[in-house]
Amino acid sequence: MKNNGFPEGFLWGGAIAAHQAEGGFREGGKGLSVADVEAYVENPTRFTYNQLNDLPYERILEAEKDPDLVRYPKRRGCQFYHHYREDIALFQEMGFKVFRFSIAWTRIFPTGEEEEPNEEGLAFYDDLIEALLAAGIEPLITINHYDFPLALAKKYNGFANPLTIELFLRYCRVLFKRFGSRVKYWLTFNEIDSITRHPLKSAGIIQETLNDENREQALYQALHHQLVASARATKLLHELAPGARMGCMGTKHTNYPYTCDPKDFLNCLEMERGDFLATDVQARGEYPYWFFPTLRKKGIRLTVTEEEKRILKENTVDFVSFSYYNSFVTSTRGDVDLVPGNLHVGGKNPYLESGDWGWQIDPLGLRISLMQLYDRYQKPLFVAENGMGAMDRVEEDKTIHDDYRIRYLRRHIEEMQIAIEEGIPVFGYTMWGCIDLVSSATCEMRKRYGFIYVDQDDYGNGTLARRRKDSFYWYQRVIASNGSELG
Repeated sequence: MKNNGFPEGFLWGGAIAAHQAEGGFREGGKGLSVADVEAYVENPTRFTYNQLNDLPYERILEAEKDPDLVRYPKRRGCQFYHHYREDIALFQEMGFKVFRFSIAWTRIFPTGEEEEPNEEGLAFYDDLIEALLAAGIEPLITINHYDFPLALAKKYNGFANPLTIELFLRYCRVLFKRFGSRVKYWLTFNEIDSITRHPLKSAGIIQETLNDENREQALYQALHHQLVASARATKLLHELAPGARMGCMGTKHTNYPYTCDPKDFLNCLEMERGDFLATDVQARGEYPYWFFPTLRKKGIRLTVTEEEKRILKENTVDFVSFSYYNSFVTSTRGDVDLVPGNLHVGGKNPYLESGDWGWQIDPLGLRISLMQLYDRYQKPLFVAENGMGAMDRVEEDKTIHDDYRIRYLRRHIEEMQIAIEEGIPVFGYTMWGCIDLVSSATCEMRKRYGFIYVDQDDYGNGTLARRRKDSFYWYQRVIASNGSELG
């Protein structure tokens, strides 16, 4: 039975990531992750993302020895580690049906190589899950969200080494045994396709260790290792937690040709094809027809065994989830201005407006993305991230009037509603950064996404008090009406 386009039981909620929200980076036995060595970037430019994607090894070692919380804001986040009960109460007040969060791998295995898990870390997530369930909120867990163990990055160069697969599966086994009976929805890797854009974040790979000749081959081999690890984790979940569902999570960079020149269309098609690569494997169980011939033309030979092919084919995901924030245009002539997006830069579309950080706003692109994904995979879809970073202002009476955020979300939800009415099975939506957290790309706090304002600035100053923005009450009405009240 449907209510104005949204199915009964639709999972409305919000999403965060451990490395951007938790804080407590040395508490509870937690080890260092690659996120803990990412420094704050003041006044970032549109090219900052490209600069961040190649963190020099010397800077990694320097950050590892530096205990500072100001220079490295992801170590403090918004202190969800200490405020999660208060925050869950606010989520419950909004009416959340689902809450997507990630588990910090280094809270469970501080270096990634311990024989036994850290009980204090497991106990924290036990309490978090119980608090969510008591509030009537389904947990949706991302197993690894851009916080690969730093020790494994240094020792093995992350997923560039196939030994990491077994360490990841040891971690998964602990999670599924401990939480599998209570958690129905899981994701293996956040935006797994991003390995070629930011290998350290995505797969613990220190690019400085790769020379120009083998860089691309090493990254695609590491992606293969991640895909095998994801398929084996899916198999493990189904064995240890019957009834639980595993999803994949990809970045949806929806692209349009800049002109009707066939060369622009071909260029756009090739970019989209590359963006779909990882999801093709996770949802269909095999690499697309064009992948290996394309690599061979570049002189790249991947090591892929027949057993690995079988594992990929037999252990596809139960649903497809993705992040969608903005779209880009593509051109073969190099005459298009570049604009930033989700940890990426692309061509500026003259028909779209932009937000405070230059990300273009394209609500229709969300419906187009849903159409593309369902046409391609025929699996249930989940919008795992959608939202806008903005400069919020606190008024003298402590209110925050964020009409711009409401307008952005309303327009995107309207397009999602149309897609559902047309028959696309979307079963959930988690708005990104439902409580203000530290930016993934630049470690800023002033780039705010949330329905809930956190009193903290870029340098960690503030009371950490939580305040409801106007969008808080708007989303509360959306959820209560199951999407029928979007005004």
